[in-house]
Amino acid sequence: MTAALTPLTAAPSPTQPLSASQVKDHLSLIAEMTLVFSESHSFETVAKSALERITKHVGAEAASLFMLDDQGQVLVCTACYGPVDITGMKIASTAGIVGRAVQQQEAQIVRDVREDSDFGAMVDAKTGFVTKSILVAPLTVGRERLGAIEVINKLEGDQLFSANDLALLHTLSRAAALAINNLRLADRLVQQERERHELELASEIQRDLLPQPSAKDFPIHGINVPARAVSGDFYDILSLPDGRIWFNIADVSGKGMNAALLMAKTSSLFRCLAKSSEHPGQLLNAINNELCETNSHGMFVTMVGGLFDPATGVVRLTNAGHEPPLLFDIARESFMSIPADGPPLGIAVGIAGPDGFPVSDIDLNGGTLYIFTDGLTEATTFGGGMLGIDGVRALIRDHAEETPDLRIKNISGAVKLPGKSLHDDLTLLIVEDSGTHSKRPEPALPDLTTSAGVVLRLRVPARADRLKMVRTAADQAAGYCGCDSAWTLDLVMAVDEACQNIIRHAYAGQPEVGDIVLDFVREGDSLSVLLMDFAPPVDLAKIKSRDLADVRPGGLGVHLIKSVTDDARFLPPPPGVGNLFKLTKRLPTKVQ
Repeated sequence: MTAALTPLTAAPSPTQPLSASQVKDHLSLIAEMTLVFSESHSFETVAKSALERITKHVGAEAASLFMLDDQGQVLVCTACYGPVDITGMKIASTAGIVGRAVQQQEAQIVRDVREDSDFGAMVDAKTGFVTKSILVAPLTVGRERLGAIEVINKLEGDQLFSANDLALLHTLSRAAALAINNLRLADRLVQQERERHELELASEIQRDLLPQPSAKDFPIHGINVPARAVSGDFYDILSLPDGRIWFNIADVSGKGMNAALLMAKTSSLFRCLAKSSEHPGQLLNAINNELCETNSHGMFVTMVGGLFDPATGVVRLTNAGHEPPLLFDIARESFMSIPADGPPLGIAVGIAGPDGFPVSDIDLNGGTLYIFTDGLTEATTFGGGMLGIDGVRALIRDHAEETPDLRIKNISGAVKLPGKSLHDDLTLLIVEDSGTHSKRPEPALPDLTTSAGVVLRLRVPARADRLKMVRTAADQAAGYCGCDSAWTLDLVMAVDEACQNIIRHAYAGQPEVGDIVLDFVREGDSLSVLLMDFAPPVDLAKIKSRDLADVRPGGLGVHLIKSVTDDARFLPPPPGVGNLFKLTKRLPTKVQ
């Protein structure tokens, strides 16, 4: 067997015929080393033993084994034999004679290192060892570079390495490379099996953290479909002794084990703290602060947390940076989106302020609240596109008549394509109101329209933190009618200003916060908004707009409302209603 040699300043002696005893010794060493390499399970042990055998057989002073790191940029001494221990020493993969052998994939024989410009005396300078001559054989398997074996300072005979020495080392290096590669493959298999087992355990722990499937007649149902063995999504359902039900759904940023661990911690915090909490916004604020104290990976959690009272059909809801839930009215086949009022959890302590995250009181009124992670909206459809929010709404409509337990399975199953894994974890939670409980009295519509023309109805407490929901409702009502953005903006501003007036003036000085009811009604070529409150009747004689030249505070809201609508007036309220205010805005010509 021949080895490729680099040009040398002094050529080695040519290969000399080996005596019978030398051939026997060489073959014996090759056979012995091949057997040792093939049977070994400890790379470090066999490497050092092999270097010792090679060094003694060649009659050298020292030997070392250098392996490339995973990036192929650094050579690391993983084993050595001789008077100096350099195990752990690192050099660049292109440095020195060893680096040259690895890069060129050619065996190297250097009879006098002083004559080789690639020789670096760094090791000698650090250890006091004196290098005179070097023999190097690269370790390769196919095209993959593994490292090199280096033999230093011939001690016998003329103290010069021969071509026979190089040929022997080259043969041994091939056997060593195969053995090393087999050991690495075996280590990878063991590591993969260990990781698979750990993932199975983690997956089992996660499944135990999720609630058991709800009974068919229970108002809240959930499902979690992980994209991988472990999930960064979770949900929980917790019944209280008084009949109310805590629930949450959350999505941890990132994937893999770190996301799963943060998921487990957040889920445990929610279940523990919810048992003694009455306010979803303060509950999420407490969870946020706990996560911030120990979260060191820059990860965060989006979460919707809520407290549902089946006796009234009202949900107290907080959304911390999560996908907007959808409230579906099956009778009208209409949706209302509920946007996030706060940032995700785990970003900064106290980020929600002293009062915690904003809370919305939502009367389901016989409807169903759908809360989901982006694994649903971003799921791939059979056509290859993304499902999106419109696709989610279509799925909800298609399965609306099914029982809740069957509905969540069919909706989630509709995006689980055969033979393909999900792009992201998918979690879906539904909160369904039976509509059979006794509700607080709600005013009837005045005889100005019929229920068939109602596009959307919203009832909210008369508080400033509910104005975002009011603006969203106005935006969605305009979108339902096909209005453009400029027209929609005018309507949103008018409705927002009217609600601000109700909060500041109609309910001013009231000991308890009342409600505002908004009906968005399509009336011919116009969209009307009926705003009802339950405060004492206002004195209409005192309500008028001021001249814009008058810069005193107050009064400009009336002017704004009239400037962006076609009509705005108070009407006689029906029984039980304090005040009734109607806004009318003509629809754009193209949608009339």
